[in-house]
Amino acid sequence: MEDCIFCKIVKGEIPSFKVYEDDRVLAFEDINPISKGHTLIIPKKHAENIWELEEDDLIAVQKASKKLAHAIKKSLNPDGIACLQLNGTAVNQVVMHYHFHLIPRSQGEPELTMTQWELNAGDIDTIKETCDKIADALQ
Repeated sequence: MEDCIFCKIVKGEIPSFKVYEDDRVLAFEDINPISKGHTLIIPKKHAENIWELEEDDLIAVQKASKKLAHAIKKSLNPDGIACLQLNGTAVNQVVMHYHFHLIPRSQGEPELTMTQWELNAGDIDTIKETCDKIADALQ
C-alpha cells in the first residue's frame, strides 16, 4: 500500500528502530511509546486488520511476539507485559496496517485505560445465544 507508513518502514523508506526481522514480520520500537520497550510487530505483507491477514502471517506475528516478549523480560525485567491488537477505527486503530503491541509494564505505573473495565455479570441466556451465533459462524 503506497501511503501506509508501516509499509514504508518495511521497504526502508522511513527509518525505524528495528529490533527483529524475519521473512514474514518486522518488529520495531514504537516512537510514541506507552512505556520503555513498547514494541510493534507487523506482517511485512500489508493487511489492514485481522480479517484481511493471512493465517501464515498471523502465526508468524504470534511466534515473533513470544520471542520478543522473552527478550523484553530478559532485557528490561518488567513485572508484566500487555499484548494488544486493535481492529478498526471503532476501537481506535490508528495505523491501518495490522500490528501487535507488546507493552512492558512495572508495578507502580499507571494502569492502561484500555485494560480497565468494570466487571458486571452478564445475562447467561444472552451470553449463550451469542456463543451459539459465533460457533455457528465457524461452520
